[in-house]
Amino acid sequence: MVKSLHTRFLADRVSAALDDTPVVAVVGARQAGKSTLVREQVALPSRAVYVTFDDPVPLAAARADPDGFIDSYDVPLVLDEAQRVPEIFRAIKRAVDRHRRPGRYLLTGSADVLHLPRVSESLAGRMEVLTLWPLSQGELAGRRETFVDRVFSEGLPVADVHESLAQLVGRVVRGGFPDAVTRDARYSSLLISCAESLHGQAALRDGSYAIQRSS
Repeated sequence: MVKSLHTRFLADRVSAALDDTPVVAVVGARQAGKSTLVREQVALPSRAVYVTFDDPVPLAAARADPDGFIDSYDVPLVLDEAQRVPEIFRAIKRAVDRHRRPGRYLLTGSADVLHLPRVSESLAGRMEVLTLWPLSQGELAGRRETFVDRVFSEGLPVADVHESLAQLVGRVVRGGFPDAVTRDARYSSLLISCAESLHGQAALRDGSYAIQRSS
């Protein structure tokens, strides 16, 4: 398995939630890095079991008998793509009600998991939900962002930028999804070349407009 290149700052919050909450759900867009986060960066006991519902075998078993599926595993249990089996949430509720202690289940799923029928009421008071966004610029640089804290303590900070416009545009175009930001140098160069080309075209249009106005 290829290890994650970037530390996700949400990992500490997930670990803390598992210390005092029976069920923790990490939600977010597909390809945001949820599976990598829970498998590589969240502090879990060595006995924790990881099951993904992208695998058709556990998927079919969970759909056929949600309670039996949950009871067949020791805890902590990590269920990846949990939204694919909506019935599993009520089974988890029943298991938690029998043995209510923190850190029993760690779930991942799309943001739509909160809108599944009866999920919110099933696990009310039993589940903490945390959202994983695509990689931030601070995570890409390996440093924690302090922008919000500084705004409230020092006022709006002045940006100290040492990159060209093309490089900044390249960051925006690349975005923060892990698969995109870990592409090779050729892909990065292509993005920057594209940005420079767009900037050049804009400059030509502005110049042409100025010539027409002055003539």
